[in-house]
Amino acid sequence: MRQAVWLVIAVLAGCGAYQRGEGLDVATVPPALHADYELFARRCSRCHSLSRPLNARITADEHWAEYVSRMRRMPGSGISPDDVPALLRFLTWYSAARRAPDGGAGGAR
Repeated sequence: MRQAVWLVIAVLAGCGAYQRGEGLDVATVPPALHADYELFARRCSRCHSLSRPLNARITADEHWAEYVSRMRRMPGSGISPDDVPALLRFLTWYSAARRAPDGGAGGAR
């Protein structure tokens, strides 16, 4: 019984919780997008590391829309139709920041 309790604690601690050291420092994200970034971090880290979308070579907004739509349909993603606009706001900002000549606003890499 004790082992089962520890297993549940370990699973809850590791699954679906992104590491604060992973992803972007929220201070580098425009304040208007903080909630969008936090939603992105919570939802996208459920299935993979945040580096996967952050390092994707996606530049077209239409491609981000397809990507998020595909991820939303993945079992266990937790992405609802209501989440999509916020996710796309963050991802399109991030892509544009990465393409900026100075390497991106707010330290986006």
